[in-house]
Amino acid sequence: MQMSSVEREEFVRDMRVAVLAVEDTGERAPLVTPIWYLYDGGVFSIVTERSQRKTQLIDAARRFSLCMQSEQPPYRYVTVEGEIASIDPARMDERRRLAHRYLGEELGEAYLTATQASYEDLVTVRMRPIRWSSVDYGKQFTIESGP
Repeated sequence: MQMSSVEREEFVRDMRVAVLAVEDTGERAPLVTPIWYLYDGGVFSIVTERSQRKTQLIDAARRFSLCMQSEQPPYRYVTVEGEIASIDPARMDERRRLAHRYLGEELGEAYLTATQASYEDLVTVRMRPIRWSSVDYGKQFTIESGP
């Protein structure tokens, strides 16, 4: 039921909200939170505020995991674990790509205007995948239609 590397690449390039997980070396459980992402052939990028707990945990752990899933049957998912390639100040072109990807052009531009005050605190975190896991439950069985 595992996806091929081509299927996996197509799946993560589709517009999905990812769930990010990062370890907390303190007494708390790992942090798990939904997040927007970009995937550019070998690198996942997220944009987040430097001052947020998730960014601080990512910076300390130097790695994190993402999980992307389909919401409709047959269910499919991809998880990826990787190390931080870089954490840099966010560029407007990255913010715009994310906003347009998840909200469309018009609403994306409105979002960018509304969140402009937080721009100075934003960073782009890039992660290079080390381990992938995937499942496509559609490969478990096929449903034939018609006579």
